[in-house]
Amino acid sequence: MKDPQVIFEDDSVLVINKPAGLIVHSDGRTTEPSVAEWVLAHYPVMKDVGELWVSPQGEAVARPGIVHRLDRTTSGVMILAKTTGAYAALKSEFQSRTVGKEYRAYVYGHPREDNGTIEAEIVRLRSTPPRWGVKRTGEEKKHRAAVTAWRILKRGVAPYSDVGHPNMTGEVSYMALSPKTGRTHQLRVHLKHLGYPIVCDPLYAKDKPCLLGFSRPALHAFQLSITLPSGKLETFKAPLPDDFLLAERIFEDRVA
Repeated sequence: MKDPQVIFEDDSVLVINKPAGLIVHSDGRTTEPSVAEWVLAHYPVMKDVGELWVSPQGEAVARPGIVHRLDRTTSGVMILAKTTGAYAALKSEFQSRTVGKEYRAYVYGHPREDNGTIEAEIVRLRSTPPRWGVKRTGEEKKHRAAVTAWRILKRGVAPYSDVGHPNMTGEVSYMALSPKTGRTHQLRVHLKHLGYPIVCDPLYAKDKPCLLGFSRPALHAFQLSITLPSGKLETFKAPLPDDFLLAERIFEDRVA
């Protein structure tokens, strides 16, 4: 398992590029490497920064400096607080939704429009493993709707050898996604709701073959724009990981 790579740090924050496959903090069920463990090993002074998370099993899990999460399978940029004051400032920014986030994703199919916005409440479904979905019309609303803006960067096709399915054309789109809210699995659920699920997503596109060489959901947290505790607005980018670079080469060779 790769370690996170440091993108930026000062006296108050630490910005990292999280590799796919690395969990942010323990889920209380398994023992495995995590961003939290990496932080404690490399920045022990951060051990008391942040808030504990209590697992469904009742275990108190340390989350040193962690103010937001990425799914285990999602790579990309994360910002962590190095001090209690910085933690409060960053948490306030995320709660007020002033943080700008941009993800990159490959999805199955070619949306008709070049851009759009999805606004739909996300609810937990009764399923194993746990999944989320969009609240259906007529169901009682419990929360404010989740909002995702999207735009197409490129449309193309996957190599024929990838498809291996009689009912698939191999059409793929490369998209930029900007979540305005931060719900669990928001981008994955919203793209399925749109009709163009993320390539190689085992929960929301489980009957589709993985394309473009991906072995995990093709989702990367590419950019984060945030006002630091110093008052300075900064934008941080996480370079595309190797599987995205490979997909880019394959995809560009087959552009429609």
